[in-house]
Amino acid sequence: MRSITALFFIFCFVAPSALAQLRQGFYGRSCPRAESIVANVVASRFRRDRTITAALLRMQFHDCFVRGCDASLLIDPRPGRQSEKSTGPNASVRGYEIIDEAKRQLEAACPRTVSCADIVTLATRDSVALAGGPRFSVPTGRRDGLRSNPGDVNLPGPTIPVSASIQLFAAQGMNTNDMVTLIGGGHSVGVAHCSLFRDRLADPAMDRSLNARLRNTCRAPNDPSVFLDQRTPFTVDNAIYGEIRSQRGILRIDQNLGLSGSTRGIVSSFASSNTLFRQRFAQAMVKMGTIRVLTGRSGEIRRNCRVFNNGR
Repeated sequence: MRSITALFFIFCFVAPSALAQLRQGFYGRSCPRAESIVANVVASRFRRDRTITAALLRMQFHDCFVRGCDASLLIDPRPGRQSEKSTGPNASVRGYEIIDEAKRQLEAACPRTVSCADIVTLATRDSVALAGGPRFSVPTGRRDGLRSNPGDVNLPGPTIPVSASIQLFAAQGMNTNDMVTLIGGGHSVGVAHCSLFRDRLADPAMDRSLNARLRNTCRAPNDPSVFLDQRTPFTVDNAIYGEIRSQRGILRIDQNLGLSGSTRGIVSSFASSNTLFRQRFAQAMVKMGTIRVLTGRSGEIRRNCRVFNNGR
């Protein structure tokens, strides 16, 4: 927890105008039950569907890496006006109904107080803990954005080179360690359709038994999906890094993290220590949650996470 607190203060120094207004317990007076309401909604859904952790991790990543953590991803497209949801990379993002339910309960308890951006952050944090990942505190006080444009979406694909991925993360203020942590941690509970890793099946370096099993699965119709972590697919842990180290990474980007000189050592360190991974994953999640946030009088507090308050 000390390392997370230190990281937060470092970020405040880098961007004081926005981050100084983020703080743990932001809703302590204005909506004391805010975090418990979100936690209860997530826990209720998790009991029925353990895959929501992967869904929420992906949702937060896709939101924060486009114009910052402002819930712009949640805006529904309307006739004559597309939104970030309309783009290919976001077509399979799911879990919006969890955010909707949390927002409904929060509006009943504390109208126009808790932002959709904070709900995404809190819900993702809670789902990670439910999936056996680290428990950590997150600062709150984000406000919701006023723009959701499909032209702003530029997200990495599964075959992106490590060097390009490093540059993409650096543009968001994230370093190489953060990148390896978030990609591996997110994929530890993720799935991928066969169409996203057919290039890996042609790689002679891939573990033969895994390759044969994947080929057999991918012969089925309708583009089947497989777990990216073959050992502990419902647990946020370090197991996927051991798989990558053994040439068992399923996505090209995952395996390349274990081969690149820039990232191979980080992969090996995480594969050897779940304690280290948990610490760094918590730190990286807190850090990602502060990307270009809106605070103070910027943006708005949406009444409905899918629609701007002015109805646009």
